[in-house]
Amino acid sequence: MRYITYLVIGIFFGVIMYKSEAASWFRIYEMFQFGSFHMYGIIGSALVIGVIGVQVIKRNNIKPLDGSEMSLKPKNKSVARYLLGGILFGLGWALAGACPGPMYVLAGSGYISILIVIFGAIAGTFLYGILRDKLPH
Repeated sequence: MRYITYLVIGIFFGVIMYKSEAASWFRIYEMFQFGSFHMYGIIGSALVIGVIGVQVIKRNNIKPLDGSEMSLKPKNKSVARYLLGGILFGLGWALAGACPGPMYVLAGSGYISILIVIFGAIAGTFLYGILRDKLPH
């Protein structure tokens, strides 16, 4: 039953992404050209909602569905790792025209060429998992 809930939430998320044009290559291109506020508004509102959500979880001691203790640990502080990671993520986003969420929305919308990007993202994640211990963190 839990997986059906996740599937329904994922489908709802995909419909919202598609209808808001957040998965549109043209909107992403406009964003990187600083030609439109559309994507910055979507990203900014998601950031604000995320911050509020985490604060509500922390202050009300909300537990996960399985009843275990919620674990929200602070991230390690390091400028280099976030700067390098952000640059790599941004370059990939700009080259592919989609970040991880919209990639699957585009695949579901019938853009078959995005499967190459999805394969590259999965291969890159796999490669990071192999090399993680050897990388500076």
